[in-house]
Amino acid sequence: MTYLIWFAAIALFTQLASIAFVIATKLRHRKLERHPAPRPPVTLIRPICGLENNLERCLASSFRLDWPAYEILFCVAKADDPAALLVRRLIAEHPQIPARLLVGEDQFSANPKLNNVVKGWRSARHDWIVMTDSNVLMPPDNIETMMARWDGQTGLVCSPPAGTEPENFGAHLESAWLDSFQARWQLFADATGFGFAQGKSMLFNRQLITRLGGFERLGEEVAEDAAATLLIRGAGLKVRLVHEPFPQPLGQRNIAAVWKRQLRWARLRRASFPLYFLPEVFTGAALPALAVIAASIAGNLPAVTPLAYLAVWYAAEIGLAHAYRWPSGWRILPAMLIRDLLLPALFVAAWFGSGFEWRGNTMTVADNDNGRTARIRRAVVRTRDKARALVAARTS
Repeated sequence: MTYLIWFAAIALFTQLASIAFVIATKLRHRKLERHPAPRPPVTLIRPICGLENNLERCLASSFRLDWPAYEILFCVAKADDPAALLVRRLIAEHPQIPARLLVGEDQFSANPKLNNVVKGWRSARHDWIVMTDSNVLMPPDNIETMMARWDGQTGLVCSPPAGTEPENFGAHLESAWLDSFQARWQLFADATGFGFAQGKSMLFNRQLITRLGGFERLGEEVAEDAAATLLIRGAGLKVRLVHEPFPQPLGQRNIAAVWKRQLRWARLRRASFPLYFLPEVFTGAALPALAVIAASIAGNLPAVTPLAYLAVWYAAEIGLAHAYRWPSGWRILPAMLIRDLLLPALFVAAWFGSGFEWRGNTMTVADNDNGRTARIRRAVVRTRDKARALVAARTS
């Protein structure tokens, strides 16, 4: 039973240490003086697809950004999409901001979002480009916050979503997954110099992406954020995260839809980063708590240890949520418990399955193979061209 106790102790230490580290990083950032930075013109690209919770509020926030010069390009695949009418009205109501609605799609990848926004990338007037999903509420300092994270070693800045304003248990469950779990670990990875992208909000420099092979390279993985992470890291640059994630107001959520969304993300993580996906099964409280219960039943720990263990575990996580002003009321605790109970099942389902649905499109992680094949072909061509150039130089 000793190994179970050690496993539970290491898991609890990891939980507490990661939370303490993320909170300390946040507090340290607040104390730092933000120095004036260049404020170049920016193109904001927002893909839309159908009506969803708080859509008008989130899209309207695009017009209230505290930035001297920016344009907005709304991208929709089909002209009869119901969200297109809303966008046209918002554009008419805010004539002071240059904004356009672009219709159509270019089927160059397995990713429907990329097929939608590529026209925006090609139509952008500026080299600094922010891509933000339609369900993200953009604070006025959105662009300033992302620009502040860019330095000479940066190739991409992004923000994971912070699930806010939950109105039912399904939304609380999604908040527990998005905030003190996923966002926490992403912020921890960023603070340790190993940040990775999430496609909700991303800041690119177009000249850099062009040098790395162009926007189309984001289609080398089914998920554009995974492709962007691999692309930027492959260039020896860093993916940076904003210190406080931008909000995604949740409203009401269906529990089945929350599960399907988490399963899609988990299968994509497993396909793109299998070695990093493996430890995920140990990150929740379910398995460590089970180890403590087993040791307690065997008489190696006092009977009250499991309750004390879980109390410390979730008190720290609720403290993290409170520090970031994420949902932290009494209803978040059962949501955290259910989330952790579902994590082992999610891991198994992600590891042994491949299909998922994305915006009505039936897809599979096997679609990643197409991108990898293209990447291998490009590497072969580059190697061949270098060899030819070397031979030509030696014989000239």
